[in-house]
Amino acid sequence: MPSPHPHLDALAVDTIRALTMDAIEAASSGHPGAPMALAPLGWTIFTRLRRHDPAACDWLARDRFVLSAGHASMLQYGLLHLCGYDVSLEDIKSFRQWGSKTPGHPEYGHTPGVEATTGPLGQGLAHAVGMAMAARHLSARFDGPEHTLFDHRVFVIASDGDMMEGVSAEAASLAGHLHLGQLVVFWDDNKITIDGRTDITFSEDVLARFSAYGWHTIGVDDGSDMDAIEAAAKAAMADPRPSLVRVRTVIGYPAPTRKDTPKAHGSPLGEEEIRRTKEIMGWPPDEPFLVPEQLQEARKGCRDRGSEVREDWNVRLREWKNAHPELAPELDRLLQGHLPVDWDRDLPVFERDSKGIATRQAGGKVLNALAKNVPELVGGSADLAASNNTYLSGAQDFAQNQEGVPRNVHFGIREHAMASAIGGMALHGGVIPFGATFLVFSDYMKPAIRLAAMMNAPAKYVFTHDSIGLGEDGPTHQPVEHLASLRSIPNLTVIRPCDANETREAWAAALRRSGPTALILTRQSLPVLDRSFLTSEEGLHRGAYVLAESQGGKARALIVASGSEVHVALAGRALLQGEGIPTRVVSMPSWELFAEQDDSYQRSVIPSDVPARVVVEAATRFGWERWVGSDAGFVTIESFGASAPAGILYEKLGITPGEVARLAREQLGEKEEAATG
Repeated sequence: MPSPHPHLDALAVDTIRALTMDAIEAASSGHPGAPMALAPLGWTIFTRLRRHDPAACDWLARDRFVLSAGHASMLQYGLLHLCGYDVSLEDIKSFRQWGSKTPGHPEYGHTPGVEATTGPLGQGLAHAVGMAMAARHLSARFDGPEHTLFDHRVFVIASDGDMMEGVSAEAASLAGHLHLGQLVVFWDDNKITIDGRTDITFSEDVLARFSAYGWHTIGVDDGSDMDAIEAAAKAAMADPRPSLVRVRTVIGYPAPTRKDTPKAHGSPLGEEEIRRTKEIMGWPPDEPFLVPEQLQEARKGCRDRGSEVREDWNVRLREWKNAHPELAPELDRLLQGHLPVDWDRDLPVFERDSKGIATRQAGGKVLNALAKNVPELVGGSADLAASNNTYLSGAQDFAQNQEGVPRNVHFGIREHAMASAIGGMALHGGVIPFGATFLVFSDYMKPAIRLAAMMNAPAKYVFTHDSIGLGEDGPTHQPVEHLASLRSIPNLTVIRPCDANETREAWAAALRRSGPTALILTRQSLPVLDRSFLTSEEGLHRGAYVLAESQGGKARALIVASGSEVHVALAGRALLQGEGIPTRVVSMPSWELFAEQDDSYQRSVIPSDVPARVVVEAATRFGWERWVGSDAGFVTIESFGASAPAGILYEKLGITPGEVARLAREQLGEKEEAATG
């Protein structure tokens, strides 16, 4: 329907365009073309379509907005400013500067109103799929025919580049399969990329592709026609499928020489082009960062509408609580972000067992025990549920025709989309999401894991088949460099437990962590060790601990290991102790947890004065020097694996107790020779 304030709408659009030009010119860098072209679409979403309250950025039932085309960040900052979010004109003037609220690409947790960190193309769209999945779970759990609380939408602006990225194809396929009707994606069809017009690389029928995915599709031929955009969006919102709305825009409009050219994409327009563009707009050319006073009315309108829709929801919430007093405390708990009371009361305790159990199997038992008491635990596997042991027994699956409360997700062979989707679920809130695959396939997930770490999103990753211990599948499936890769990501907690009880504690640690956590689990069985000597504060939760103390005096050899190789370390210690060499074994399941401990604890576990130090891990040694020094011995793997039974591989690649003992003896001999020489 036509806007009751067409003059204010046009003024707001021109203001966003002018602020974009001015901010990028002042920063001497940025992407002006897309924000200028998309200003009408963005303003339509924020003022006519989206239910949101600028005064309550974290309101759980708000409509989400994800700018998947993150390079168009000035569009989002302009919208946030004009709609009354806590983004000031001074913030816009400091675009892309140190400490500003307006970084080069949108950053979740940094700028009020930004729902997801975007920039790597395709990721925002895939995060949005996860947000829609979280909304579906909450709706199925709490909504009913008489009371609806979680009917909110997820709006996305995606670019031509987003449409080309593989992760968007994976995510769109999943969204179409699940009929995620909460999701509406606006595709900015401007036909321009950095290298030229899109027809040099991109000739597919995008609407036909999305239609084949199971999406509703519709087109708007004039991206400046806000009434047409609104009508198309409402048609999309009325369809039970996810929707793709193609919006044809002219990049850089209305810049006289840069519009509709690659030059408008990624660099400032320049003073002369800005002056001419403002003249075309009827805008004062010599007043940078101008926000007309009349737009105070529009800002007030945004805030008033936001307050009204949130209060309407609060009324519905009170009515729902009166109708469902038994569920009300549970929803309050979710809104506050708390785990259930006694959430860990049924976690299994594994008896000492020399035969043992694979940590992937132990992890499955722990996960299902948690799921009974943590109903917001939601997730699944990339077509490996039986191998990863991550299926929640008795829980409902996500499906097109939803029945019950969905918790199990069959992600299919879409590792990148899976990681992005669980990141989106974590950002949405109200769920604790997890995704699982083999550790070697974490390569496919790395961009999404990195963003989750950047956003401190509490996504949980379960990586099984964690070493050459998977055996005959060979080097394509044997992760060698992957532990080092994951440990290199700031703010990601990596935990590689050595037996079933460490696996229990690893899951407990993951649920307590505010950020993302990766659990690294074995295919092969591992003995269950005796930990009766540990208190509840010790062990895995401190990252590293003394598992076996030296006997016969102060330790002359120190062996540090993680995961399955802890058992190799213990066998190596037995050899050394048999030779009269007092030897300590340290289980170190998590570098990140250990790094959080104070210096005195770290020194007490890994003292610097032990003459012989050996690391044992069936992976590359990269990074271990931080903990044991570069002069230590390393029983690690510096090549790819091979296809053979696991026991043969450990022997042939030198991950053996004998090699551990040999390196310790060698260091002791060198130290003794140096002392007597």
